[in-house]
Amino acid sequence: MPCRIPSSPPPFLIALVFLLSLLISTNAYLVNGPPTQFCPKSICGKNVITYPFWLAQNLSTIPSTYCGYPGFALICQDDIPILSLGSNNYTVTNIDYQKQTISLADTDVLAAGTCPRPRHNLTLMDTLFLSNSAYSSYLNYNPYINYLNYHPNLNYLNYTSLDTNLTFFLDCSDGPSERRVTCFSESVGKESYVFTERDFSDIKEYEGVQQCQDIVVVPVLHQEVNWGNLSALSSDFGRVLKKGFQLGWSDKTSAECDPCELSGGRCGYQFTQASFVFACFCSNRVSHQHCGTHNSKKTRIMIGVFTASAGLSLGCLILLVHLLRHIKSHSKNVHGVEDLLHKYGSSVPKRYKYSEIKSMTKSFSHKLGHGGCGNVFKGNLYDGRPIAVKVLSESKGNGEEFVNEVASIGRTSHVNIVCLLGFCLEGSKRALVYEFMPNGSLEKYKYTDIVDAKIKLGWEKLYEITVGIARGLEYLHRGCNTRIVHFDIKPHNILLDQNFCPKIADFGLAKLCLSKESIISIAGARGTIGYIAPEVFSRNFGVVSSKSDVYSYGMMVLEMVGARKNIDAREENTSEIYFPDWIYDHLHQYDTLEACGVTGKTEEFAKKMIIVGLWCIQIRPADRPSMNRVVDMLEGSISDLQLPSKP
Repeated sequence: MPCRIPSSPPPFLIALVFLLSLLISTNAYLVNGPPTQFCPKSICGKNVITYPFWLAQNLSTIPSTYCGYPGFALICQDDIPILSLGSNNYTVTNIDYQKQTISLADTDVLAAGTCPRPRHNLTLMDTLFLSNSAYSSYLNYNPYINYLNYHPNLNYLNYTSLDTNLTFFLDCSDGPSERRVTCFSESVGKESYVFTERDFSDIKEYEGVQQCQDIVVVPVLHQEVNWGNLSALSSDFGRVLKKGFQLGWSDKTSAECDPCELSGGRCGYQFTQASFVFACFCSNRVSHQHCGTHNSKKTRIMIGVFTASAGLSLGCLILLVHLLRHIKSHSKNVHGVEDLLHKYGSSVPKRYKYSEIKSMTKSFSHKLGHGGCGNVFKGNLYDGRPIAVKVLSESKGNGEEFVNEVASIGRTSHVNIVCLLGFCLEGSKRALVYEFMPNGSLEKYKYTDIVDAKIKLGWEKLYEITVGIARGLEYLHRGCNTRIVHFDIKPHNILLDQNFCPKIADFGLAKLCLSKESIISIAGARGTIGYIAPEVFSRNFGVVSSKSDVYSYGMMVLEMVGARKNIDAREENTSEIYFPDWIYDHLHQYDTLEACGVTGKTEEFAKKMIIVGLWCIQIRPADRPSMNRVVDMLEGSISDLQLPSKP
């Protein structure tokens, strides 16, 4: 049974995608409902600037109306967004609107070298740094610290849990040597030191640290500090400072902004009568309080819930219709398949239940191999005979084509065709029961240097296998009532019994047709790359017929010969040599056959295989022999064989 790719997605999948899209879009509406016409997006380099941030031409000229939070104005310098905190500029390295965080780095620090001297204090009075009461008390009451200037216009921003503080004591008379910064240019007798929040108790031990010309506190990312080796901070602080820090903002901003946000508006400001006043930007107007009930978040939630409910109802209806159709179709298919099995009668191999298949394979415990259409497991019949069970991948077909193939192949009887002992068909579960081939596939033996191969096949045995495969194909093409074209002849699909008698297997891609039909109609190419006939790819080379199997057979035979070649190093670019061309050009040279492992005793076997293989791979199907003719050529005299034109 060929593996098929459905041409279009099933209805239930379409319904599922529809429901997911609806829920996502509804959620986006509820969360991102504010009117974009009042809060347009801006671009600065690769950064998207949108609410609650806004882009200003410069910080000295504030527009008469802007949509965003106070203090969230950004300026764009050389495609880089800059945020001003107090009187200092910070480069924006990232804005995550979903997590509501902004990553910043001191612009002066980024422009400096590996030893940037911190000059800008930043204090947002966040509880993150006030949780250490002893540390905050020391900073607040030390008369030498003059940086704790709180910026009321930044009350929307707060530190995040990713931040920590570094404190720099500059131009001090004394301090711990392991905290000394050696790269600063200091006054005579003065040194600078760097501490973390954890070091405040150490500071008190050194009176000289408390007599410094300047003290600068800088927020940094906690993860960038090497807490396991703080002594390295005195030389590594430059890298830590350049990584910057992170701030976050909250939806709940102020007594004025909260009602505006809750009603579906966006906070901003308007310039009126020589001063800026609060403005709430709504979808249809600008208010000085909120958007009212008509545009409230409650109304939007009700609309969203109604839309989602309607969509869910529609999706459930689609799923219900599909389910009813599936049940009806499945019932019809079951009756159709059973009628078909009754029609074939005794010609159909034994039918097993899926539970019997599991029992015979011991719950599929011994896996022999796998392919594109399913896995193969070893098992035993109830009388002890070993079997190979191929469990096909679940298919959505109606089962009739599967039964047709089972019945047709089940009626074949030839020493070179693998014997189908039974099958299983229960809904989408399908399996084929074959006789077990102890020597596996020809793939294992075509190379002489395979380590796992217990037996090395000689040229005489390869010749016998070649003839056996040809007889099996001849039978499929002419000997049975329903002609079968295999379409996937390759070493992997040739199984060997205990006496190395070849048996053609795996009819998953086979095409059945009446004996009088010579041209086969197929949709798309089928087979394995390297063995597929040209006309299967393109009808410009001819019509698809049993000659397509002849081509695959020829390529396989030449591969059996070529797998034993040892092309001499005199040949250049041996990896680019097309073996059929090489063997055609060197066939009459004894050293060429010797390179393929041919001796005088086996020369006739090898030459027959090569000449027949070259005939079979002719480009035009009409130039290829039938399998009946191939058998005659192999079993006839070598003197009667002529070399074909170069393929």
